[in-house]
Amino acid sequence: MMNKGHTKEEYLERLWEMKEKEQVSVRDLEEAMASDFDRKFIEELSMDGLVVFTDGESNIGLTVDGESQARQIIRAHRIGERLLFDVFGEEFEKGACEFEHTKTIELVDGICTLLGHPRNCPHGMPIPEGDCCLRLAKTTNNAVVSLVEMEIGQSTRVAYIESRDDHRMHKLNGLQIRPGVLIRLHQRYPCYVVECEGGNIALDDNIAASIRVWSNSPHDQPQQKHLKNNQKVRSRWQKLLRIGHRSG
Repeated sequence: MMNKGHTKEEYLERLWEMKEKEQVSVRDLEEAMASDFDRKFIEELSMDGLVVFTDGESNIGLTVDGESQARQIIRAHRIGERLLFDVFGEEFEKGACEFEHTKTIELVDGICTLLGHPRNCPHGMPIPEGDCCLRLAKTTNNAVVSLVEMEIGQSTRVAYIESRDDHRMHKLNGLQIRPGVLIRLHQRYPCYVVECEGGNIALDDNIAASIRVWSNSPHDQPQQKHLKNNQKVRSRWQKLLRIGHRSG
């Protein structure tokens, strides 16, 4: 049986993504939803005060309340992607689609903090900030830069990987380059060479540019927990994910 609440949330999610692409027409929404498109759902969202029609109902956009709800859905989805990819090293899209429906904001903020407040999902799309991110911004001077901006010989921690290329993300994950690990830049030319997890790795310019690192010293950077090979902690977080999903 179709979950009506989840279906409406999927419309709000698509509308947020349309806003990121500066798309505004109902036709754009219809194409984004494909076979799942049903006019009655956007009419119900309009009655709920979550969307508004303009230009003779040919265009559609989120209201303030609709944007607030869509923001929460997008944040949960993209944080879920980061958790599944960075920590568990697993295919992330299906699990993130389930996790986005959680209403437990504290769980999402807890995972965000665990991951070091990532700015982008594994596809490179921005993760809306939560209260935990805003609190961090007020209490720290941490800044994230591209690896290509590091000095030769500088050591720092990886903050996140910014890429919409799934193959590239899996390749870097296989090389042990993931959020939280220490990385040291040895050379820039003829290719970038970094030291990470005890080995030297050669990177081309595009891959190096997609690696985002903390610009200050390793001792001052948030310590992202290395959970990939810790089965006890993996099981705990998987249990929390299931609880968070059921609570939605």
